[in-house]
Amino acid sequence: MDSKQKLLVIIGPTAVGKTKLSIEMAKRYNGEIISGDSMQIYRGMDIGTAKITEKEMEGIPHHLLDIKEPSENFSVAEFQHLVRDRINEIAKKEKLPIIVGGTGLYIQSVIYDYQFSDVPGDESFRLKQEERVKEIGNEALYKELIEVDPESAAQIHPNNVRRVIRALEIFHLTGKTMKDYQSTQQPDLLYNTALIGLTMERENLYQRINSRVDIMMNEGLIAEVKGLYEQGLRDCQSIQAIGYKEIYDYFDGKVSLDEAVEILKQNSRRYAKRQLTWFRNKMDVQWFDMTDVNNFSKKIAEISHYVEGKLQVKSNTY
Repeated sequence: MDSKQKLLVIIGPTAVGKTKLSIEMAKRYNGEIISGDSMQIYRGMDIGTAKITEKEMEGIPHHLLDIKEPSENFSVAEFQHLVRDRINEIAKKEKLPIIVGGTGLYIQSVIYDYQFSDVPGDESFRLKQEERVKEIGNEALYKELIEVDPESAAQIHPNNVRRVIRALEIFHLTGKTMKDYQSTQQPDLLYNTALIGLTMERENLYQRINSRVDIMMNEGLIAEVKGLYEQGLRDCQSIQAIGYKEIYDYFDGKVSLDEAVEILKQNSRRYAKRQLTWFRNKMDVQWFDMTDVNNFSKKIAEISHYVEGKLQVKSNTY
């Protein structure tokens, strides 16, 4: 019997159905949910991040939502610390911690024994790259990362300059990619983890992503982004999120509203592809195909069977 703390993790690309499944799992296994999304931590960024609503929670406690102002930065190391604390708190209540999200690097940092204090730093290199990006632009710097560390690039948005520079910095100092550097740490799983991955046929997933963007527009995404824009928030980590940068370009007069929406859909589809690439290359995931959305109850039964066998837990639904 594994003496480690039991942990359920649900990952997958945007719009695949993680939220719906997580609520079902929490109800079945007396769980509480921890957000594994690097952007849902920000207050006032609800529509564009597809943040779960109070109604959708169905009374299930959720953690790590709305804990930062949009002007604040947030690091993987901070996420790691906060989530591990929440896991301990939930376990003390004899409930099952459930991490749900699509930010692969963040979730990986929690479940494996990575020591971020050991990762080297070079302030002069960072400052130099920050100056360079003003001259060559985000895309050019991102292409440099693709050349030396394509796996990290697959997980990082080109506009997230801070993380692009960090990955380049590690390569600069160690001559290794992030993955290779982390492998030297020989991390072990810290928890008895059931790692569930949700996937879907690409055409269906892309249709769901496009529909989600349309719903966001109808729910008031423009007004939400305008509120941030009028606060003068610029060059913040939060504003690099898909759904915000595109609308900022519209407010700046760089594109029309229709163009901004199409770019948003395109960026969301590309992000989903990067997410899947990351999960398949980085983690030992048990995948479940959610393409047949009309057969959700059957899929729940399959997933529950796996979770109960992996974690030795019993459903309280039946």
